[in-house]
Amino acid sequence: MNRLCLDFERPLVELEERIAELRRYASSEGIDMSQELGKLEEEADKLRKKIYSKLSRWQRVQLARHPQRPHTLDYINLMMTDFIELHGDRFFGDDRAIVAGFAKLNGEPIAVVGHQKGRDTKEKIYRNFGMPHPEGYRKALRIMKLAAKFRRAVISLIDTPGAYPGVGAEERGQAEAIARNIFEMSHLPTPIIVVIIGEGASGGALGIGVGDRVLMMENTWYSVISPEGCAAILWKTKDKKEEAAEALKPVAEDLMELGLIDRIVPEPLGGAHRDWERAAETLKSYICQELAEVKKIPPNDLIHLRVERFSKMGVWQE
Repeated sequence: MNRLCLDFERPLVELEERIAELRRYASSEGIDMSQELGKLEEEADKLRKKIYSKLSRWQRVQLARHPQRPHTLDYINLMMTDFIELHGDRFFGDDRAIVAGFAKLNGEPIAVVGHQKGRDTKEKIYRNFGMPHPEGYRKALRIMKLAAKFRRAVISLIDTPGAYPGVGAEERGQAEAIARNIFEMSHLPTPIIVVIIGEGASGGALGIGVGDRVLMMENTWYSVISPEGCAAILWKTKDKKEEAAEALKPVAEDLMELGLIDRIVPEPLGGAHRDWERAAETLKSYICQELAEVKKIPPNDLIHLRVERFSKMGVWQE
């Protein structure tokens, strides 16, 4: 098959490729096959709705990791203009797993930070599979502090399987860097909108995940650990990943019910990877709506509400 797809998508992708092939044949031969194509399109629509209307939690995790899903730089290019990327943490180096800089959103200057994954093997290695080192978090914080200085809002796009767990990262203070970002972001005197656009794993996500509004795209996940990691701990095998996903409840509907996020951003039927432009247009609309509301709040009140919001999480009474 020419198109990358997940196992549960395979019947649909095969049918779509048949339709495309038939359309090419009809065009090259000058044959009217509109009736046959119409029937196949109708069949594809029914199959598409059947597959994507009853997704399990594990299937949504798979969609969040889809190899053709748009990443941070894709959304920046589709939603924003005049993006200028800044590099380096001014301590050690530049971490390519996190991109950060300034851009314009509907003509308004803003700061943007986000995890960046790769697509082919070379780019995945270059981006360290979207797993940041401490210098990545320190770079992000540097740009966010600049944003606060110049009174620009911050847009944070989360998509990581976790912070890099290597020896070098730990030696350079991975835990401290993440903790520092959580503290500093909670007190940053400027609006912060956080969006989970793919994977949101553990401290790797939280390192740029404190904000006034937290949004999740429809087919994403956000959890303290991945389903595979959870399965390896509880069942001593990753084969139980589907059961782990059900137990973790990491998808947008679950987190909305728990009050950990503010809104779910709908995706095109089948996932953001099927229509980048439409997914970006919808996401931009939601970000602008939330930003307009948050900007009405005075900075001191904004900080108070942000700290109060995150302080309430995980607190319960018996």
